[in-house]
Amino acid sequence: MTAPRTPANRASADRLGRLLNLVPYLLARPGIAVAEAAADHGVSERQLREDLELLWVCGLPGYGPGDLIDMALDGDRVTITYDAGIDRPLRLNPDEALALVVALRMLAETPGIGARDAIERALAKIENAAGDQAGAPVEVRLPANAERLDAIRAAVERGRALQLTYYTAARDETTQRVVDPMRVLMVGGRGYLEAWCRRADATRLFRVDRIDAFTELDEPAAPPVEAVPHDVSDGVFHPTADLPLVTVRVGRGSRWITEYYPCEDVRRDGDEWVVTMRVTDLGWAQRLLLGLGPDVTVVGPAELVDRIRAQAATALDQYAAPASTLRTPQ
Repeated sequence: MTAPRTPANRASADRLGRLLNLVPYLLARPGIAVAEAAADHGVSERQLREDLELLWVCGLPGYGPGDLIDMALDGDRVTITYDAGIDRPLRLNPDEALALVVALRMLAETPGIGARDAIERALAKIENAAGDQAGAPVEVRLPANAERLDAIRAAVERGRALQLTYYTAARDETTQRVVDPMRVLMVGGRGYLEAWCRRADATRLFRVDRIDAFTELDEPAAPPVEAVPHDVSDGVFHPTADLPLVTVRVGRGSRWITEYYPCEDVRRDGDEWVVTMRVTDLGWAQRLLLGLGPDVTVVGPAELVDRIRAQAATALDQYAAPASTLRTPQ
């Protein structure tokens, strides 16, 4: 997933890099003045002292005496007295090495990922160190529509507005819209284009597998200042209290919906489960629940019950119609 780096996550990344370099730096300079070390790392003396306090609680699993980094802070000078093994080469067992190889192969093949050169260099080093283990057969599953995802990422990098032909599953309709791209990201194994949608006048996430076609426009992408990226750390869909609440009774064969969709409540009632969930659109819920057939009974809301009952009755009427009234292909 690619995302803009905010000042907060830039500071965290910078501090992590500084902490990793700080121990070997201090080991090579016992008794160095704190002010000098701070100047060499481009931070204030206060920041360096905070880093040293954090190092005091870093170390090896167990985190007891003899496991944590230790140092002597004598006035304005510091000396590392125990490095917790940070100067020893990292040793991986076969399972750890193979897990890293699989993860890096997945990253290297994922469209839209940044720092691909660094990933490939790290992968080559670990494969070389792992030897035969790295050649073990593994399955690396790439996201669907990988080629389209790569094409959209390239278009976003060129900084142009896009015209999309997009299928909206919630309303079961295909629309044309012009968007100002912001970023491409991966969430839950799916690719998304995040952009300012001029039709909705808001920031939207477009699933790549639902983009039927796209065209780069001659005008540059220009998301307005109010175009704020979504927080996708907990997924794409965030149910809110203003969305319709659907309640259904679910049989054994359809319990999978409780794992696939966010649910507010799931409780057992005899051989069935009573499930409540928020949905963005009752039309979407209607199509989903009709597709599940007799394994699901809709309890509420009343509007959804009436809509499903009416559509089911219409379908049954078609079966009851005389054969002479049905049109046959010419």
